[in-house]
Amino acid sequence: MSKKKVVVSLGHDALGYTTEAQRDAVMKTAKALADLVEADCQLTITHSNGPQVSMIHKAMTELRRVYIDYTPAPMCVCSAMSQGYVGYDIQNSLRAELLSRGISKPVSTLLTQVTVDPYDEAFYEPTKVIGRYMSKEDAETEIKKGNYVREYPGRGFRRVVAAPKPIEIVEIEAIRALVNANQVVIACGGGGIPVIEQQHVLKGASAVIEKDAIAGKLASDLVCDELIILTGVECVYKDFGKETQSPVRNMNAAEAKEMIPAKEFGEGTMLPKIEAALAYLEKVPSGKVIITSIDRVKDAIKGKAGTIITA
Repeated sequence: MSKKKVVVSLGHDALGYTTEAQRDAVMKTAKALADLVEADCQLTITHSNGPQVSMIHKAMTELRRVYIDYTPAPMCVCSAMSQGYVGYDIQNSLRAELLSRGISKPVSTLLTQVTVDPYDEAFYEPTKVIGRYMSKEDAETEIKKGNYVREYPGRGFRRVVAAPKPIEIVEIEAIRALVNANQVVIACGGGGIPVIEQQHVLKGASAVIEKDAIAGKLASDLVCDELIILTGVECVYKDFGKETQSPVRNMNAAEAKEMIPAKEFGEGTMLPKIEAALAYLEKVPSGKVIITSIDRVKDAIKGKAGTIITA
């Protein structure tokens, strides 16, 4: 029987928010991922990097403040650093967990770039907050450099960057080759390193890509059988956070589209996951999307937990 090709998207809860928390979190995450491997899934893993890239950006900025000979690291470099740092922890923890179960399978992290459109509207209205709180003077310096900042009264200013839509995964053929070689692949971490193609040269963009958006594209590019999105809740809920809250166990794409204008999905939380699911199912109508928590993924793949979305 051929293996089921699956893209798994890991959220913040699967990784933690600090260096030590990440080390502990990925050990738990590795067990859930190993369960999927034992269930005969051929995994390609992508992950968030919000806290990690923000931490790296803060550190590199402070390094520049203390040692003026250092050049501040651009966002694309911080993104690349976070891919390596998070991928390192995931691949080592997963490799150890698989070996403890008697499974010898290569786990590889692939530094991944993703092209974006320089004229994407997101560049004109940045929304993703990163980095440390700054003084008014530091904020003015950032503005003079062409960067955007947002004021938080009583706390200071923070930089905001664009979140453009992904166009192409540059290393998709390398990812596909590793998948076809029966390896577990960690790719497109943090949405991928956003780059703009200029006469065959890839130049890093001051932006971040939503990890849910890239998960949907990665799953469709690989023509995967399933897209599993792991998040902080056990399933999708209708009337989330209200007394009338109720779980949605199954829905099709048409039903999901009807629920979007009704504001059933949180704009910065569940909505990006639903949009990723719809984008994937449009390209792979035979596919299936599962949205659940890391604790329930083993049950979710058996239809005993989570939310299943089909075309």
